[in-house]
Amino acid sequence: MSSKSNIYTKMGDNGETGLVGGTRVSKADARIDLYGEVDELNSWIGIAITNIDDKFFKEEIDYLKKVQCYLFDLGSNLACEKEQREKFKLPKLSDQVIEGLEKRIDGLDGECPKLTNFILPGGSKAAACLHLCRTVCRKIERKMIQFRVHHEEELPVHAAPFMNRLSDFFFVLARYVNVKSNVEEVPWKPQV
Repeated sequence: MSSKSNIYTKMGDNGETGLVGGTRVSKADARIDLYGEVDELNSWIGIAITNIDDKFFKEEIDYLKKVQCYLFDLGSNLACEKEQREKFKLPKLSDQVIEGLEKRIDGLDGECPKLTNFILPGGSKAAACLHLCRTVCRKIERKMIQFRVHHEEELPVHAAPFMNRLSDFFFVLARYVNVKSNVEEVPWKPQV
């Protein structure tokens, strides 16, 4: 019989969880909520990937998988006490990551027609999934800013700018996928 580690530890049964450095905190803590939201976004990206045609969008799918890794990097830093991050040599977001996002945004946007009005999330199923990623990303950004108000030094470097660019990336990628799939975007038409 092979020995396998248990998925469950029972350590969180009383509503607490451990940070990377060992500090026990309430599962209601804003930090836990924040990295839980990052994990949720990562899962939504996984769903988006499964809905994007891998024959036509391989490069974009490969980059989305890289984004998933960046989100794991960010989550690991959020799950660690600030003073312990160096000790555990956690991977950090860098200026180059943000610049890479900006280059991708510019490249994808250059392939899309100019926006003349607001559009509704949707078009293709893949684009709708990417719009969902965008809105979850914006929610995380708002929570990061709120977290920073109460824990000024705790937010990892580049975290907020990364989330801001990432939401723009999802918006442009959703448009790009629709354009390259010959799916019309749905313009917003006020109903009143």
